[in-house]
Amino acid sequence: MFRSKLLILVLVTTFIFSGFTPVQGSVTTRIKDIAIVQGIRDNYLFGYGLVVGLMGSGDKIDFSKQLAKNVFEKLGVIITTDDFTSKNIASVMLTANIRPFAKPGDRMDVLVSSVGDAKSLEGGVLIHTTLQGIDNEVYAVAQGPLSLGGGFNVGGKAADKRKNVSTTANIPGGAMVEKEIPVHLFHENNIRLTLKDTDFTTAKRLMDVVNAIYPDSALAISAAEVEIKPPPEFRTMKMVTQFISEIEELPITPDAIARVVINERTGTIVAGENVKISTVAVAHGSLTITISEKTEASQPGSFAPDSAETKELDRTTIDVEEEEAKLHIIPDGVSISEIARALNVLGVTPRDLMAIFQAIHAAGALHAELIIM
Repeated sequence: MFRSKLLILVLVTTFIFSGFTPVQGSVTTRIKDIAIVQGIRDNYLFGYGLVVGLMGSGDKIDFSKQLAKNVFEKLGVIITTDDFTSKNIASVMLTANIRPFAKPGDRMDVLVSSVGDAKSLEGGVLIHTTLQGIDNEVYAVAQGPLSLGGGFNVGGKAADKRKNVSTTANIPGGAMVEKEIPVHLFHENNIRLTLKDTDFTTAKRLMDVVNAIYPDSALAISAAEVEIKPPPEFRTMKMVTQFISEIEELPITPDAIARVVINERTGTIVAGENVKISTVAVAHGSLTITISEKTEASQPGSFAPDSAETKELDRTTIDVEEEEAKLHIIPDGVSISEIARALNVLGVTPRDLMAIFQAIHAAGALHAELIIM
């Protein structure tokens, strides 16, 4: 059986462009949920180290031996790479995420990944490794036993078994902060808020909300940034925390661009509340064709000659069913709930809705951004 969509017809009957006030969103949230303070962010650290204690599943390559040689020389042991025949070591890369305002002595998790040809890091222990930032300054030191989260990799000559990735591991709380990363909040005695979703209307609303509490202190300098000048009594690092806390808790109603998002792979459609359309007439129908194949046996008759044989005959049955197309008028300016209700009257499926929305957009009647994933 296959189903062919015969008719998706969208006729634009009238375009009515009457002036109206933009509809404000109905969801009120906090400023801290839609904006972040510039200068307060995480930073990435990285390092290169050595894992020891592996059960013969380590590296075979020479640069791991060279790394081990360098480590032992720091400990006062003079050896050469030729002296190293062990497969119990592995060279690894370390990555970590240090949060803002982290102080010396704070701990953070470390991700350890093999860079050589080690088969598994199971049972390994990371030895003292420094973690540096993009400025090549050392901000943390990592060390400790590796945790694979239940992963393993075992096998023989003809088969092997593996659970999870055994060449990547974690060290929970395995890094200790040694140096604080400076946080710069003030820009010429001002702080700046960056919107997570760029929008001119939301930026202006944020400015108005702040100015209602602290008059003439906020200015929307772009669709993404709002600059706020704290009152003189809040312009110290001790008091700016209280000021930012008060700003973050202020209620705001963010605006959003009207969008219809279609995921053709999963058949998902998501439409925002600000989606509007002009008056359109939508007709939707379908053609269903069912093809049945079967084989029948034809036996020779009683008085058939000896040369007669049983034959197989193919039989094909084709049924065609065409649904009556329904024409439904969708008036202009309706809400997304009314659009959905009108389309549901047609009895369309999500796949049909995708084609209908695309056809309405092609006709110029969909006043929203159409995103197809």
